[in-house]
Amino acid sequence: MEALMRTITATDANRHFSRLLRDVASGESILIVSRGAPVAKVSPVDAETGRDAAHKSLLLRLGTQQSTGRRGWSRNELYMK
Repeated sequence: MEALMRTITATDANRHFSRLLRDVASGESILIVSRGAPVAKVSPVDAETGRDAAHKSLLLRLGTQQSTGRRGWSRNELYMK
């Protein structure tokens, strides 16, 4: 049997967003409703998925930056998987 998911209003999610994130980080999934209709589900990210997304984001950001030329290595050499 699946556990019940906590439901909160969009207004409460906005007012207490830091608390919502702490609860999700501890493993809880939360359904957000607006005017009685479900609009979002916030749930913990899988650790492996989170690392992969962060790595891709970092590489994209670094790829758009200009090198200052003061290093003896390139961004590509540093961040190659």
